[in-house]
Amino acid sequence: MTLSIDNLDGLGAREYSAAIDMSRPPRVLRRLNKPAELRFSLVANSPDFIVPAAGARVRLGRLNGSDVFTGYLAAAPAFEYLGWGENGALFRYDVTAVGDEFLLDRKALPDRPPFVERSAGDALRQLAENLLPGAADGSAVENVDLLGWYYCDRQKRWSEHAAEISLRARACYSILNGKLSFSGLGSRSYTIDEAERTFCPQALKLHALDRELNDVTLVGNSEPQAHVKDYFLGDGLSYKFYLSQPPFSRFTRTIVDEEYKGAALANTTWETNDPSSSVRVAAGKLQVSGGTGHDGETTVRFAEHIELGGAWVLQHGDVVFSAASNGIVGGLYGSYVSQSSCLCGFRVVPAGGTSNLQAVIAGSVTGSLITVNTSHRYVLTTRLYSTEIYRRQQIFHSSAHPGGNGRGGNDIPADLRIVLEVHDIDPANSGSVIAPSAVLYDGILAVAPGFCIYALVNSADLHCALAFTRILRPSDIEVGSALPGQAYRTRLVGSLSEGAECRVSTEPALLFYPGFTPAPNELISVHYRSSGRAAARVTDPISIAQHARGVDDGVRGIVRKVKSPPPWTSADCEMAALALLDDSGKPGWSGEYQAWSDFLPGGAADLFPGDLLQVHVPSQAPTFNAIVREIELELRDLRGEHALYTLRFADEGAESLALEFETSHVAAPFNLVASTVAAQGCQFLSDLTAAEIIDQSSTTLTIDAGCVPGPGGGIEVRLTDYGWGPDNDRNLLGRYAARVFIVPRFGRAQTCYLRQYDNSSPARYSRFSTALHIDYPL
Repeated sequence: MTLSIDNLDGLGAREYSAAIDMSRPPRVLRRLNKPAELRFSLVANSPDFIVPAAGARVRLGRLNGSDVFTGYLAAAPAFEYLGWGENGALFRYDVTAVGDEFLLDRKALPDRPPFVERSAGDALRQLAENLLPGAADGSAVENVDLLGWYYCDRQKRWSEHAAEISLRARACYSILNGKLSFSGLGSRSYTIDEAERTFCPQALKLHALDRELNDVTLVGNSEPQAHVKDYFLGDGLSYKFYLSQPPFSRFTRTIVDEEYKGAALANTTWETNDPSSSVRVAAGKLQVSGGTGHDGETTVRFAEHIELGGAWVLQHGDVVFSAASNGIVGGLYGSYVSQSSCLCGFRVVPAGGTSNLQAVIAGSVTGSLITVNTSHRYVLTTRLYSTEIYRRQQIFHSSAHPGGNGRGGNDIPADLRIVLEVHDIDPANSGSVIAPSAVLYDGILAVAPGFCIYALVNSADLHCALAFTRILRPSDIEVGSALPGQAYRTRLVGSLSEGAECRVSTEPALLFYPGFTPAPNELISVHYRSSGRAAARVTDPISIAQHARGVDDGVRGIVRKVKSPPPWTSADCEMAALALLDDSGKPGWSGEYQAWSDFLPGGAADLFPGDLLQVHVPSQAPTFNAIVREIELELRDLRGEHALYTLRFADEGAESLALEFETSHVAAPFNLVASTVAAQGCQFLSDLTAAEIIDQSSTTLTIDAGCVPGPGGGIEVRLTDYGWGPDNDRNLLGRYAARVFIVPRFGRAQTCYLRQYDNSSPARYSRFSTALHIDYPL
């Protein structure tokens, strides 16, 4: 083997093999989803010996050209005085080199939006390319599995993100000689078989770990639970209305805040397709001056997909139109950018020497139009309110459900309210800055897709300049109001300077700004989700019965808080529990095996963490499959290229490879109902998301449940959100077999909780309640 070091002094790589102190043989440590390390010692062997410098490039390779290790010196070598020799003082230099990740880890991650609807491999490759273009060859990167949402914390190093992405996809990564590899765990398989003539029984150490589980309680963070609809009545004076429950909130978050200050668009945020060179950044604005004349050919699109869940505010920009234009500004699209695929956007069409602005919904223009004045500025904003916060379940993995075939990941259907507004600012009228926005469209898109493409500009022939673009995640609250005899309209939630009409305080309360106080008898509705702890308990009754002995009831249980992949909801916690139980039904095994490089398992030329070992040694243990977690190479014979490999491996019954748990204390919710492995996926009915109060009097409330109960089923209504089931009537208002029914009213303010149930035994109920709260004078 040869050891070469390039001290980056312009003299190229130098040969250091003869200077290696073989009393301390070089050691290479390879760990699963962590940077590799090489430790060796050098002794000056000639007068022209150069001490390796910090940051030097190191390569340890075989004579056939294959690499054993490549990387960089993380720090200057440690000196150890050995005495006096013929050429003066002698020193030993202890050197530690870190894998090629070192180059990427030295750089701060760029500011970029979260990855959405990206494959794990694509996200990993993109992060490397964003940090140092061309530094890592990503041709060996596989997709493995889908990342629904992944936030790139800039405080973490690239290798930490690589480890996290690998965990979520049940994959492994490595970088060797600038080539980035990423594949599912166990994609390469080898066998340790005691029947092989090269097998060495004394080199194998196996350990059985009794970590069998059959009762798993997993806890996540806060989740959206009850579907809350609060109803109030304006009196012309009151501007503050107290909400019935604390709303679920993911905290207001700015995804994009683009001011167009640079000379070009950031490729971490935007992707441009501009065959006619019509788009540029100049004078602090995005300048668009034409296009090819065809729909979908000249575009500026957001680099990531947008998940159509919860609330969104897309401020497309402060737009000035300089000539008659044709195109779509601020469009959300299905699978491709074209008007036929446009879910919503602002359609701009020529009208003589100017343009008309109109909403486009589901591919067709609709609603009122605005004639553009070239001396005005137009702030175009899209507000979205989904009936579901998340549109896809988290994905979890196990040995039975590897990358590409995980548990979960199901789409969550939802309707989407779309509000398109235009704030017309006349520079000659200062009052127009705080004037209310004009609403071009306010309606529901039924069964909206879960994810979409956002194209800021789709220019067939646009002539305009955009001063800023922001994408925000506001509080997931939808506010509407209706004057007597009129339909509901959406009340805009946000800051007054953005043309909004109200905001939500932390009390929690809804506060209307001056000038927007609800009129006498104006109906007000507030829709949001209550907040609670995501948790699930899943049991395996068959396993419990098999382990029952005498006073031991057979339960083998744990309670854990899941850190990664993060379970957004209780349904996600159930999927995580199932993934954990996949590998916890039998004792776990771990072990260590030593072999010379000439006699590696399966005749392998080399081994890496993430490889699968099929351990078939009946004399010591049952046959099992394990993943290599760590490999240590001791290079005892450099000339003959012989290395002693120490392989440390374990199956997932011993240590999970696809779940990471918090070490802090966590309290599981009270009265958590256990479900069984066999019942997963069919234990709940759908929530009554469309339920609402449609009429009221001083003594009754008329409720529309939004759906007709199934045969033998019904709608259960309670005064509090507990006690669900046929055996508890203490807070029961009634059970109803019709979609529309009347319940008694007991006071000015009252909350009714609804769930549907069926005729099975025991009856199945909705997972979460719908809470209808009314605060009207009697």
